[in-house]
Amino acid sequence: MATLASVATPHYAPGEWEARVDLAAAYRLVALYGWDDLIFTHLSARVPGPEHHFLINPYDMMFEEITASSLVKIDVEGNPIGETTHPVNPAGFTIHSAIHMAREDAAAVMHLHTPHGQAVSAMEFGLLPHTQTAMIASHDVAYHDYEGIATDLEERERLVADIGDRNAMILRNHGTLAVGESVGACFVRLYFLERACEAQVMMLSAGRENLNRVHQGVEEKVAHQSNPKGMGMLAQKLAWPALLRKLDRIDPSYRN
Repeated sequence: MATLASVATPHYAPGEWEARVDLAAAYRLVALYGWDDLIFTHLSARVPGPEHHFLINPYDMMFEEITASSLVKIDVEGNPIGETTHPVNPAGFTIHSAIHMAREDAAAVMHLHTPHGQAVSAMEFGLLPHTQTAMIASHDVAYHDYEGIATDLEERERLVADIGDRNAMILRNHGTLAVGESVGACFVRLYFLERACEAQVMMLSAGRENLNRVHQGVEEKVAHQSNPKGMGMLAQKLAWPALLRKLDRIDPSYRN
């Protein structure tokens, strides 16, 4: 089985091939979990180095097709770096460039339009702290009001202001977003947010008045137990390698 180190190629900058492999894996996992939306939505990863270049999906490919070498490298102005025959999603550029430009810790940014994420994004009260998964996610979630399809570059400053130093965001009437210090941390953070949204949609079938609230202080305890730094470390060291092994058993072609 190939490893990240063994497939690295000399024509990429140091660290770029590893970022490509991880991001291609994230695209395949989004497809595997049924979170994709045809060719729409987008995941990005910063290329190591001072240039602030980042990788994003080729707009004309399904997520299940994406490989490490097919990802498009662009600058913060949306210009491709190097030759490519693939277009880039303009809305993807707006959202991702905003956060990559403003957050040095944003090695990866992921945005989805899942039915459950969209449903919660349309609920006035947002994410409710009624499940363990929601309590793990909710203390690190920001909200951004819907302004239309995100092709207006002026929206970038409002996206940045709304997310602040948090690592997840619910885009009102739109979907979900996560930021991570690595691709693995970002993906696992998004996983918790999506699972929390899915549970909320299901639990609300009982009616909001019939939901059980945890005892006072428990939400704060879970927030402390699931601090972003600790969760990011667990994701990168434990969950992400396991997810890569899962993909390698299914189809390792994402590494190409």
